[in-house]
Amino acid sequence: MVLTGAHYIYILFMLAILIIMIMKKDVIVPCILGIFCLGLFYTQSIPQATNAVFNALIVSLNELAPVILIISVMVALSKALEDNNAINYMIKPFSKIIKTPTTAFFVVGIVMFLLSWFFWPTPAVALVGAIFLPVAMEVGLPAIGVAMALNLFGHGLALSTDFVIQGAPAITGGAAGIEAAQVISEGMPLFWVMGIVTIAAAFYYLRRDLKKGMFKEELKQVEHVEIKSFNKKAKIATLLVLIGFALDIAAMYALNLKGGDATALLGGTALLLIVIINAMNHKKDCLDSVCKNVIDGFVFGIKIFGAIIPIAAFFYMGEVAPITSVLGEVLPAGSQGLLSDMGIALSQAVPLNKLAVASIQTVVGAITGLDGSGFSGISLVGSLASVFGTAVNASVGALCALGQIAGIWVGGGCLVPWGLISAAAICGVSPVDLAKRNFKPIMIGFVVTTIVAVFII
Repeated sequence: MVLTGAHYIYILFMLAILIIMIMKKDVIVPCILGIFCLGLFYTQSIPQATNAVFNALIVSLNELAPVILIISVMVALSKALEDNNAINYMIKPFSKIIKTPTTAFFVVGIVMFLLSWFFWPTPAVALVGAIFLPVAMEVGLPAIGVAMALNLFGHGLALSTDFVIQGAPAITGGAAGIEAAQVISEGMPLFWVMGIVTIAAAFYYLRRDLKKGMFKEELKQVEHVEIKSFNKKAKIATLLVLIGFALDIAAMYALNLKGGDATALLGGTALLLIVIINAMNHKKDCLDSVCKNVIDGFVFGIKIFGAIIPIAAFFYMGEVAPITSVLGEVLPAGSQGLLSDMGIALSQAVPLNKLAVASIQTVVGAITGLDGSGFSGISLVGSLASVFGTAVNASVGALCALGQIAGIWVGGGCLVPWGLISAAAICGVSPVDLAKRNFKPIMIGFVVTTIVAVFII
């Protein structure tokens, strides 16, 4: 495989993006310039290269639109449920089984994990943290322990797996040219190994410090809390949500709905629930309240993905269909896309092995998470998964999952201090202290998960 100038332009900007991420700077500018330079190389025209930048954003937006929509809709539903404390009511039964620091840690974590699958961690963390923090501290779990549970189960395990909304695997898989379902199925062992190992290590170190009396003074100041009662509307809203999503899950299995079809079912159900719950809560003001919830949801979605669209646009240009859509039939005969061509050339020139590939994928994924987003770099690891999978004849889906795990566990809100402010703030602890607590368990998780990856890719 002979590489052209376009391949070297693509490689150059990929390296530049990595370096800028290491410097903890935003990478939108190099992504835009990378698209422009590719357009200029192929068209030899500044106006057409300028058009390519905008058209590439349209392609990226079209690819990401379902993900943005479902996340926005789920956040809108959470806003509707906040109006009558329905989410608080959902959590109330769990508070009855919290009797020790151990049960507090895992109950908080599991509830956060389940809600994050449906509502994403950012809106879920405030709800779960506000309800469970006083209850957990009363039974001896310090605030930093609650923050760790919120972080590791929500921003780590739930966000990196993302089995329900499928935003993360859709982006990673899209950049690699495969379906989200393939990323999930082939990466399943890695998702659970990372989660179980990291959370177990984190709890071990927390429990050790509890036994040493490190949080003794903090826990002495905790006051007894009463669990408040809830009105009938909260109970009905809770029942409707549980029935609605339970029916969706049953339908997914019965009808074998996956990917876009499963997302559409969840999104449609959520929108209908928003209307029904607001009609129950606000009656004659229902129309305005539904509009407000939907606007709040989309503001959140665009805020999260506003920076991801131009970044993903550059990495999508490495695939045949997007670059053809933007620039026309510019690829030479026999080309399988810039990324696949590079993978073939790499396999011919460099004796890579599965250990090297898995290690590089983990390191690069972790580096891409340093910007504190977790999502801005997973297009890159998806692209690299395609390259490395071709180079060593490995599972592209598993490599996507490995890079996705590294990027999101670092940047999604578990390691970089500026990415875990929400959990730290709701628990009243320092983001830096929380990051320090998470660091060693996450590093242990990365090592074990990478080793396992070598054997399954």
